[in-house]
Amino acid sequence: MPHIVIDYSEGLDKTHDLHALCRAAFDAAVGTGVFPDLSAIKVRAHPCPYFMLGTDPQSFAHAEVYLLDGRSDEQKASVTHAVLKAMEANLPTVGSLSVDIHDMARATYAKRTL
Repeated sequence: MPHIVIDYSEGLDKTHDLHALCRAAFDAAVGTGVFPDLSAIKVRAHPCPYFMLGTDPQSFAHAEVYLLDGRSDEQKASVTHAVLKAMEANLPTVGSLSVDIHDMARATYAKRTL
């Protein structure tokens, strides 16, 4: 864990390097030291074609961080702040940037890898 899912206003992929954003979010997660197994970190980005914002410019990126339960609030805060910093560096002209974190229940999470 974690899964970092970045939703962004459609069109940002034409003006910003979203692959670089994913790499920066990955590196930010690694840099926190919260996730010792690097093979468990997954980052992906999805465009949102329909949105309405109260900010100008009308653009956004929002990261949802899903991780297995058991981390302290301090660890979670270090992850959200690191991901936000990576987003700020890669999306400096985007109107709204935000990050939220969610616990996933270890007892019910299922995973398969090769």
